[in-house]
Amino acid sequence: PKTRSGKIMRRVLAAISNFADVGDTTTLANPEIVESIRRYVQSEKVAQGVVPRALTEVEIEEIKLFGSVE
Repeated sequence: PKTRSGKIMRRVLAAISNFADVGDTTTLANPEIVESIRRYVQSEKVAQGVVPRALTEVEIEEIKLFGSVE
C-alpha cells in the first residue's frame, strides 16, 4: 500500500545520498524519476569531493529504517 507520509521517498533519498542501493521503489507514484535524482545528487556530491565508500551493516540498516515510525 502507498503511504502519504513520504517515508519511502525519505528512505530512497537517504540511500541515494549515501551511494547505497535504493531498494524497492515500485510503490512510488513515479518511480522512473529516481534514477534521474540519483544521477544528479551523486554527481553533485562527487563534484564537491565526496567520495563513495562502503557502508557498514549498521548504516545500511539505518537507511532501510529511515523514515519508519518506532
